[in-house]
Amino acid sequence: MSITPSQQADRNHVRLGKPRAWALAVVFALAAGFTAAAANAAEVIVYAAASTTDALGEIAKTYEEGSDNNIKFSFASSSTLARQIKLGAPAQIYVSASKRWMDYVEKAGEILADTRTNLLANQLALVAPKDSKIDKVDIRAGFPIEDLLAGGKLAMGNPAHVPAGIYGKQALKSLDLWQKVEGQVARAADVRAALALVSVGGAPLGIVYTTDAAASDKVKIVGIFPADSHKAIVYPAALTKAAKGDEAAEDFFNFMESEEAASIFKQYGFKVLD
Repeated sequence: MSITPSQQADRNHVRLGKPRAWALAVVFALAAGFTAAAANAAEVIVYAAASTTDALGEIAKTYEEGSDNNIKFSFASSSTLARQIKLGAPAQIYVSASKRWMDYVEKAGEILADTRTNLLANQLALVAPKDSKIDKVDIRAGFPIEDLLAGGKLAMGNPAHVPAGIYGKQALKSLDLWQKVEGQVARAADVRAALALVSVGGAPLGIVYTTDAAASDKVKIVGIFPADSHKAIVYPAALTKAAKGDEAAEDFFNFMESEEAASIFKQYGFKVLD
């Protein structure tokens, strides 16, 4: 018996019906899976001191390899970030290079005080451009920093509010040098801006953290400021009130305190505090 073209088309439709239904079921299942994964993923917003840029960036990358959560950063001076948090910025984690600015947000009721911890410590260094003739400097009371500047600028974070600048001013005052160089200070918005000024030759010397100096191949450390010339450089960290009950924020905060994160911080020159 012969089969008309329309009958053949009907048979083909019957034969293909089940496979098509199965394929559609697979597509819908995969789509549902992707939707569920997207629903489980969360964005964590971290406000952190500029000096932690490289270390925290790598820590976040390592964390994201084992998590659906995404970590977003705002890096700037601790003072700038603290003021933004007080004004309602959506930070969920705050990492400061200064106890002073963490105290500021805590007094404003913007952090979960029971999560506050001293995470890291750092050192203060005097840096020069890589090709500078200035080499090793014995940093002590009255050392001839004005001669080394030779009329140029001393780059440092603004000592009115930037932690690295505040520590730098403390060190220079304790060494009886502040009055000699105050008029030559190039006040940068944060420690990375001070580092950048030295790295492009805009200043013959700068005061930054040792971890910042290590992050640039365009500068060299010519001296380390004595630890007793300034207050201890401690980085407190805390969850903000915006993170209360947020599992993703809590998870990344805990990861920042893990041994894996500690290993990365140490690679970038930080001292990890217990």
